[in-house]
Amino acid sequence: MIFADLKNDFVFRRIFAAHPDILRGLLNDLLGRQGSQAIESIEYLPSEQLPLVVGAKLSILDVRCRDRSGTTFVVEMQLLHVSGFLNRVVYNACKAHVGQLERGASYTRLTDVVAISICDFAIWADADQDAANLPRVPMLSRWNLTERGSGNHGLLQVQYVFVELPKLPPRRPETGAELWAWLFVHAPELSEVPPDLPPGPHREAVELANEATFTQLELDAYQKVMDEIEQARQYGEDKRAEGKAEGKVEGKVEGKVEGKAEYVLAVFAIRGLPVSDRQRSQILACKDVERLDRWLRSAIMASSAAEVLDGAS
Repeated sequence: MIFADLKNDFVFRRIFAAHPDILRGLLNDLLGRQGSQAIESIEYLPSEQLPLVVGAKLSILDVRCRDRSGTTFVVEMQLLHVSGFLNRVVYNACKAHVGQLERGASYTRLTDVVAISICDFAIWADADQDAANLPRVPMLSRWNLTERGSGNHGLLQVQYVFVELPKLPPRRPETGAELWAWLFVHAPELSEVPPDLPPGPHREAVELANEATFTQLELDAYQKVMDEIEQARQYGEDKRAEGKAEGKVEGKVEGKVEGKAEYVLAVFAIRGLPVSDRQRSQILACKDVERLDRWLRSAIMASSAAEVLDGAS
């Protein structure tokens, strides 16, 4: 058997955006919800019901849902540590909270928002925390506003959860959040569903990652996203190498115009920003190196492809 990478945009959505029981299991484990606090049912928000086919551009990494209490959960798989990542997470979570309220509506209608980011990189690396004489941040960390003096956790309207996959222990965990992290990291290395993996969301997720269950369209979509991820990683490596050479993080990316255009599309893909056919054609047709460089810089923080192409022309 060959198993697909659960971190892949297409596979992530194929599993978690189409199977609410699996997503509910992931949420309960990452949030530590058990017993009476466990999430019993969820509903997907309409904006996430996009077709899982090649024509959908494979650009939405977020899975958004709501439980019976009205709490909104935004789950994001983030592969690259782009500039301003934490600011973007906070911005999007706050925007989701504010966006619930129609003009003139009562503030009492607002419900909690929980932003969950599964990251294929360390945000608070142990070495950096040690050097700054700060406590280490665990692989799974949960954040909210706390009153400093009393430690009161009264402001829970917007909460954050981060999973830093590089901090995964070497052993295979038996259950819970650590087992999810292990599957995100090691699923492509499996040759069979582990016999001792108990029935439930973890096992179901692995079974759905079996490439034998994919249609040809789905296999093509999966490979397309893999190619875009590789392009985005190469872009990041180029930027880091150039930053070292020039003594700064930012700078122009050397290479052919065609390569720069592909980098723009790759950044959109890895950040989960939809790109229309017209926008894709506009990017690929551009021969202005400076304009492409502006689009690349803007794409790292923008909230839409239109913002990049219209605002950084």
